[in-house]
Amino acid sequence: MTNNIEQKVIKPKLGVLELAKQLGNVSQACKVMGYSRDSFYRFKELYETGGEEALKDMSRKKPLVKNRVPDHVERAVVELAVENPALGQLRAAHELQQRGVMVSSSGVRSIWLRHDLETMKKRLKALEAKSAQDGLVLTEEQLAALEKAKSQREAKGEIETEHPGYLGSQDTYYVGTMKGVGKIYQQTFVDTYSRVAMCKLYTEKTAITAADALNDKVIPFFEEQGIELLRILTDRGTEYCGKVESHAYQLYLAVENIDHSKTKAHSPQTNGICERFHRTLKDEFYDIAFRKKIYRSVEKLQTDLDAWLFKYNEQRPHSGKHCYGKTPMQTFRDAKHIALDKTIPAHVSECQITDAHNLSDSKIAA
Repeated sequence: MTNNIEQKVIKPKLGVLELAKQLGNVSQACKVMGYSRDSFYRFKELYETGGEEALKDMSRKKPLVKNRVPDHVERAVVELAVENPALGQLRAAHELQQRGVMVSSSGVRSIWLRHDLETMKKRLKALEAKSAQDGLVLTEEQLAALEKAKSQREAKGEIETEHPGYLGSQDTYYVGTMKGVGKIYQQTFVDTYSRVAMCKLYTEKTAITAADALNDKVIPFFEEQGIELLRILTDRGTEYCGKVESHAYQLYLAVENIDHSKTKAHSPQTNGICERFHRTLKDEFYDIAFRKKIYRSVEKLQTDLDAWLFKYNEQRPHSGKHCYGKTPMQTFRDAKHIALDKTIPAHVSECQITDAHNLSDSKIAA
């Protein structure tokens, strides 16, 4: 393979030399072969002194070694980016120089790009994820930067989520039509903090199927993890909205004590986390699966879907706001303590209430 490439590179150069010899006219040969006279005489000199090997050496590109900074400098730049996200590349370089770390402002930006930290928004996301998962005590500057970013997100209507189970996003996805089966719909649930996703396939789109997906996939998962699902965000489709006293999905949420938030009418982007997941699912699973295999049943498709979801949740690094390059399940596990710290078990609260009553009664009696 390498010899063929070298021959393709050398052949035109030898050709212009041979053509000039046959025509007896260098200018005409160069015009026909598309070379300048300077190139011709350079080829001629190399060929006369070193033969074909000289022309081979001429065609080889010299490897460019990346001018990377030392590892300790790179670590210092990343740590400062998370420590103080508001600093631009020039101020960051000056701050590092005061600490004895010598790096230029362009060097700072190159390192930020390698670690996906080139914008203040991305650095703030990194700080939020690190402080939540590692339990960092934030400085006043960091708090001010995070508060400012939060107010900007609220002004734009972005989703706020504080820990796993704080807010789940559910949506219906139309998979397609299966021969002999009919239309296939998918109930999708995504934990908005960790991006852990769960899906179940159905042949209809109703309130029963929407509730069944929660009952079969979602609620058992959160119970296994020891975390409560507090709230769910859906669109205003008929499978999710209706009279509370007669709508299966609404009744199920009431039984499980889960709050229900709805997206703004005619604004599917409000539920953008599910929408983005559906695009990934289509590109990375459905478009490939339907070209590899002909499915005759929903069960076989569900089996392959579950296998892909396992890789998505457990093995595929995610670039979500709180994932910071980790897998969704790793993000879920790392942040689980945040949800547990904010949830008081029922038996503990009852004991505390009983103790408080007893203490107040004893004070009254005294």
